[in-house]
Amino acid sequence: MTAPASAPALRIFAGTTEGRLLCEWASGAGIPARAYAATEYGGELLGELPGIEVHAGRLDEADMERELSGARIVVDATHPFATLASGNIRAASLAVGARCLRLARPVEALPKGVVPVASIACAARFLSENPGRALLTTGSKELAPYTRVADFAERFFVRVLPLPGAITKCIDAGFSPSHVIGMQGPFTRELNEAMLRQVGAQWLVTKDSGTVGGTAEKLAAARDAGARCIVVARPAEGGGVLSLREVEDALLREFAR
Repeated sequence: MTAPASAPALRIFAGTTEGRLLCEWASGAGIPARAYAATEYGGELLGELPGIEVHAGRLDEADMERELSGARIVVDATHPFATLASGNIRAASLAVGARCLRLARPVEALPKGVVPVASIACAARFLSENPGRALLTTGSKELAPYTRVADFAERFFVRVLPLPGAITKCIDAGFSPSHVIGMQGPFTRELNEAMLRQVGAQWLVTKDSGTVGGTAEKLAAARDAGARCIVVARPAEGGGVLSLREVEDALLREFAR
């Protein structure tokens, strides 16, 4: 999987709303780019934009380094919790001599009454010590900690993307089909509230994905449904993160004709 010599000098890992917005901006600004999405569905969300090539499919470390050959700037606009992908992107960019920009969404203060936890394992541990049903909205990749909680199959409902792989992971982990909700967001406050009431949840577990990631709607829904939120803190980004506007300004300085 070697990037052709004619591949654009700008590459964007566009697995988030910010990534899609950046692709739209680059297209409008006349800056050619190759955008990467981890899944076919993610590629479809990017749509067809003039000047933007789309590569759909996961890349391992070796594939990523070959794919980024010829890049001058690489923008990492992956999800705040995609730490493994971000690490691989930084390493591959360094290996090919490209400048890597991290586009991160801003961190926002959580309201009172929220239970902040450091990890999904901590969320599961909290639930093991506090009774009540819970709606889990932290994805299908880290289900194991929840399955260590007594009566998890009865207490917990999992909301994941409506993809065969995600549903299969839930079933294989021990969740019954009646406790697996396969839906694609974004979710409104009203829909989140209806789900909480439908399953009788006293808890909603979510990642701190920011306003763009739907956290505000979940918090409001939980409040209105009489449930409490357990919020998994996002991994520390460290220094050097940029906003969407800052990345756009950097790209204009680099590519403006």
